[in-house]
Amino acid sequence: MKLRKKQLLFFYLSIFILLFCFNPSFARAEKTGAKLEIATLGGGCFWCTEAVIQRLKGVVSVTSGYSGGKVKNPSYEEVCTGNTGHTEVIQISFDPQKVTFEKILEVFWQAHDPTTLNRQGNDIGFQYRSVIFYHDKKQKEIAEKEKKELINSGIWSDPVVTAIEPFSNFYQAEKEHQNYYNRNSNQPYCIYVIDPKVKKLKKNFRNLLKE
Repeated sequence: MKLRKKQLLFFYLSIFILLFCFNPSFARAEKTGAKLEIATLGGGCFWCTEAVIQRLKGVVSVTSGYSGGKVKNPSYEEVCTGNTGHTEVIQISFDPQKVTFEKILEVFWQAHDPTTLNRQGNDIGFQYRSVIFYHDKKQKEIAEKEKKELINSGIWSDPVVTAIEPFSNFYQAEKEHQNYYNRNSNQPYCIYVIDPKVKKLKKNFRNLLKE
C-alpha cells in the first residue's frame, strides 16, 4: 500500500513539473529573465480598451474588471448604476523588456477620448471615466509626464481630464466580459465602436503589434 502511494505521488509530481516547466509563457519568461509588471487603466467600456491593448507585443494578459470603488466584489449591473465608485478598467500584465509602460500609455490615450469627463461616446457615467491607477511611484511619474506632454502636444483642443490615482483594488469582471471583442466581433457594438479603434491601432502602431 505504501509503495502504491509513493508511485501515485511521484506520478502527480511528474505531471505538475511537466505542466509548469513546459508552459509556453513560463518558458519565455525563463528564457528572457523577464519580470512582468502590472498596469491598470480605465478608458471607457473595458471591451474597447481590452481589444486594443491585448494586441501589443509584450502584453501577456489583459483582464477586464472594476477598480477604485468601495463595494467589494461588485457585479456589472451594480457598477453600471454609477453608485459603487468603481471604474471599468483593464488590468494588464506585460513584459517591460518588450513594451514599456510609456508605450502602453501612448496607445491608451489614442484608443479613447481623454477629454470627455465621465463619458466615452454614448457610454455615460463615472464608471466610464478616463483614469490611470498607478501601482508605484515610477508609474505615477511616467503617467504625469506623459499626460503633460499630451497636453502640450496640442493633439486635443479640449482639456485632458484623465485622472491619475493610486491603485487600491481590482475585481475581475464576469466571464462574459473577458476577451469580449475576439469572441463577439460580429456584434454591432464591436463592428461600429471597437473595429475603428483596432484599425487605428494597426495604422498608427504597426511596429508594436504582436505577429
